[in-house]
Amino acid sequence: MNPVSKTYTAQVGGKSIVFETGKLAGQAGGAVTVRLGDTMMFAAATMSTETRPGIDFFPLTVDYEERMYAGGRIPGSFFRREGRPTEEAILITRLTDRPLRPLFPKDLRNDVQVIMYSFSVDGENPIDILGINAASAALMISNVPWDGPVGAVRVGRINGELVINPTLPELETSDLDLRLAGTRDAILMVECGAHEVKEDVMVAALNFGHQSIQPLIDAQEQMRQEIGKPKSTYQPFSLAEAIFQPVYEKAAPRLHQIYDQGMDKAETKQAIATLEAEIVAGYVLQEESLANEARHAFEETLKKVVRQRILEQGKRPDGRALNEIRPIWGEVGTSPRAHGSGLFTRGETQVLTLATLGTPRDAQEMDSLTTTDSKRYMHHYNFPPFSTGEARPLRGSSRREVGHGALAERALLPVLPSELDFPYTLRLVSEVLSSNGSTSMASVCGSTLALMDTGVPIKAPVAGAAMGLIKEGDRYAVLTDIQGLEDHLGDMDFKVAGTKDGITALQMDIKIKGITPEIMAEALQQALTARLFILGKILEIIPEPRPDLRPYAPRITVVHIPTDKIGAVIGPGGKVIRSIQEQTGVKIDIEEDGSVFIAASDGLAAERAREMIEGLTESPELGRIYTGKVVRVVDFGAFVEIMPGTDGMVHISQLDTQRVNSVQDVVDLGDEITVMITNVDPSGKIRLSRQAVLEGWTLEEAIAHDRPAGGSRGGGDRDRRSGGDRDRRPGGDRDRRPGGGGGRR
Repeated sequence: MNPVSKTYTAQVGGKSIVFETGKLAGQAGGAVTVRLGDTMMFAAATMSTETRPGIDFFPLTVDYEERMYAGGRIPGSFFRREGRPTEEAILITRLTDRPLRPLFPKDLRNDVQVIMYSFSVDGENPIDILGINAASAALMISNVPWDGPVGAVRVGRINGELVINPTLPELETSDLDLRLAGTRDAILMVECGAHEVKEDVMVAALNFGHQSIQPLIDAQEQMRQEIGKPKSTYQPFSLAEAIFQPVYEKAAPRLHQIYDQGMDKAETKQAIATLEAEIVAGYVLQEESLANEARHAFEETLKKVVRQRILEQGKRPDGRALNEIRPIWGEVGTSPRAHGSGLFTRGETQVLTLATLGTPRDAQEMDSLTTTDSKRYMHHYNFPPFSTGEARPLRGSSRREVGHGALAERALLPVLPSELDFPYTLRLVSEVLSSNGSTSMASVCGSTLALMDTGVPIKAPVAGAAMGLIKEGDRYAVLTDIQGLEDHLGDMDFKVAGTKDGITALQMDIKIKGITPEIMAEALQQALTARLFILGKILEIIPEPRPDLRPYAPRITVVHIPTDKIGAVIGPGGKVIRSIQEQTGVKIDIEEDGSVFIAASDGLAAERAREMIEGLTESPELGRIYTGKVVRVVDFGAFVEIMPGTDGMVHISQLDTQRVNSVQDVVDLGDEITVMITNVDPSGKIRLSRQAVLEGWTLEEAIAHDRPAGGSRGGGDRDRRSGGDRDRRPGGDRDRRPGGGGGRR
């Protein structure tokens, strides 16, 4: 018997979002599909029955696995199946994880797993927001203890009007791309890219988005009431009060003393570690099994002391005021050979960004469900263990590194010049050399320095700062430029990047069950003050982009040729384009619209390549004079190559100012002569005259004097770009026909 499925519909922004469950994955804790248009996401949520032994954290795993069949595509890998997650899949995973995590019980230690698949993608409606809603609905109807639901929407702004869940084509004209998730009463997660949007517009968009998620929450609450499973019981993790209180009484006073000394991160970390080891050792002497509980008690004591000092005394761990930014310094040109480099240091956080310019061929080809085929701007972020004074194996890029790189990329994208004005592929790599909070925003600042050092004509410099939050009941404090400990023990990491005129990127992660729009508005204003201060520091280092590219950066010359001449430049099997590159040392890319990009570090080489390409694509022009090589001699005249792959015939009567008895009396094979084009017939045959040049005739005079006996004007061999058979004659392969593939089209 077929299972009975149930559907629930939420009207959001004038569109129907449909939740369906009961038909698929019956053994999962909860399974749901969510559909908008023909885009559909599946999510399943399941919890283990036993607590994982020996862990002191909540083991939540969220995974989104991109399925290419959803878009009717076969993966482009060698194995023709999905492999490691794409960057887009990783970002969707992070986007979903962030609003779910704060709503789980703090004392839960059972494994919880949320897995999402893309079942259908229509190219109109983005799938990422559906993933959050699907995961939330799956958790709501499952047996997993969870304090949801969560609703998620996208907010755009088109022609000044805020729009809920705009389509992908609509986002192309939107100056705002805000993804927001929250509960009935508060906002949990924000991810945003924008084109210098003002703070008041951002606040309005946040409020608009939060109001718009209410129907999604209504639908999920109805699902829970009608078909939700009873929530499972679990063995809660708890800290024994009998241990916490003694640890607090011993450790708290000494922690206050440590923080009052104003030491740097390493010294403070060492002092705290020594204190912790001393306290834990006392419990080990009593009973070995108490050591872990003593460590947990010390961690909670540290958290309580730091938060109390901030809320009650206005004292941060490093002694700064709540809105104070750490000392800043930086430089450009750190790497002598990179195309550009920028070093940005804020307190104990240091990031070096290095820029590389490439040709259009270097753009990243995308093999994912996105509608984007390639990227001309890539930003990569690396976080090595030495940056925090640790030693651990390198395991490739983590989800966090991918996410931070994408955030910096989003922040800088609005200020980059268009491809038409600056036809380069750009890759920025941010190397975190030292970390004590807000390395993602430091990478934005370092990247601005690197771009300006390279000579990229960015529209405006971009800076960023991370805001933190400590909240206990109704009391709260917003912190500017948070350091690592404040991020770890605080309630919010709110990153804001932008120019002096507005926000270009925004990201918020929280550990509590949401914050109000009022707190977010306050954080945005505090971030604006910080951003303007940091921008001033950046402009002290380098006031504007360099007027010229750095010496080792390639120079790109753009030539536009007719599309029907592309084959002439490429040549058979790419023979012609390879020859040009070998002779000149340049790198050439050809686009389908006829744009030819010549990249060279030597201006003379680029000019020579340009002349060769223009020579290949030039059309014969009546009356124009050319110097060419004699490539064939016959009784009635000589054939002269006037352009690469193009020749015409000089009749014997037009070889000299006097009568010529034999062609060889005037020219021979390989001679160079100067001729005028006097006629091009409909089949492409070119008529040339040497006499017209010698006599100094105009085109009209040359035509009037060209009266060969026994033939009409305009005879001669055909233009070899359209065919020809000269390659078949004795004497070797002289094929100049440029058809065929090769090169980048």
